[in-house]
Amino acid sequence: MRKQGIAIGLVAALLLPLVTGAKAAAARPVKVFILAGQSNMEGKAKVSLLEYQIKQPGTRERFGHLQKDGKWVERDDVWIKFLDRKGKLTVGYGSPGCIGPELEFGNVVGDRYDEPVVLIKTAWGGRSLFRDFRPPGAGLPAQEVLEKMLAEEKKRKPEATLDDIKGQFGASYRAMLEEVNSTLADLKTLFPQYEGQGYDLAGLVWFQGWNDMINAAYTAEYAENLAHFIRDVRKDLKAPNLPVVIGQMGVGGVEGAEPNVRKFKEAQAAVGDMSEFKGNVAIVKTDGFWDKEADVVFKKGWRENLAEWNTVGSDYPYHYLGSVKTMCAIGKAFGEATLDLRGEKR
Repeated sequence: MRKQGIAIGLVAALLLPLVTGAKAAAARPVKVFILAGQSNMEGKAKVSLLEYQIKQPGTRERFGHLQKDGKWVERDDVWIKFLDRKGKLTVGYGSPGCIGPELEFGNVVGDRYDEPVVLIKTAWGGRSLFRDFRPPGAGLPAQEVLEKMLAEEKKRKPEATLDDIKGQFGASYRAMLEEVNSTLADLKTLFPQYEGQGYDLAGLVWFQGWNDMINAAYTAEYAENLAHFIRDVRKDLKAPNLPVVIGQMGVGGVEGAEPNVRKFKEAQAAVGDMSEFKGNVAIVKTDGFWDKEADVVFKKGWRENLAEWNTVGSDYPYHYLGSVKTMCAIGKAFGEATLDLRGEKR
């Protein structure tokens, strides 16, 4: 009996540091990351495509960690809120029936931290930085610009006023802040696993640009507006050192980008070159993750080759061809860049 007691004591002694460590991790503030932008931050890669590719020899290993015993993994340590949806991180937190960068981003940061991770996703398709996400520091455009926009709006809505036009500027910026603040104020209700340990606002990822890229005037202002955006977000969230990762547009890949896309990429890169953002803002080049295999099938005619297309892609080029390989690679890169900015080993 004495030997048995000694053995039990030894096991208890060995387990004690593990239990103590788990309690300490649970007591530390949860890590909160904001994922903001437009449709590509929403995510347009269909889960049905992932379901196919996770079973194929060439891609099984890449996506194998997302399933266990034939079921999608739900992470107990990574929680996500995307507008009206919330829960444990798993597939399906992109647009309905889709994944976005959040999936592998959450896996990367979740694997790094012992404490829980919260992802707050604020993304809406078809929004520009020039108008919808326009930060307070950028002010309003020139009066003639506003008057021109009003004239166009009156064609559709005769009762429109100049105040209506002005109100559109920064509407998504304000909605983003409201979503972040309301989530942080209600963590326990949204995530029952939360134990009131507080939070650390640990980073923001910005993945947006299409609606600014297609307008030369918007592109011309983009670098300045994005710089204001970073400053204002840090000020409004009371996080002056908030790491910010910018997903540089990668539509078309490294070699296939059209001239307006290349010009827009230069505007995004210019923000990363600003001295005030050195070491606290990172630019992630997403063009290197362009799915060349899906691109070939799309260009030869996806409708005419639908069976083949459904094995590689699920959307149009402006949504990165709906490639799950691309979305997962982008999310992983976002996570790694965020950890690098934080000086975290990975």
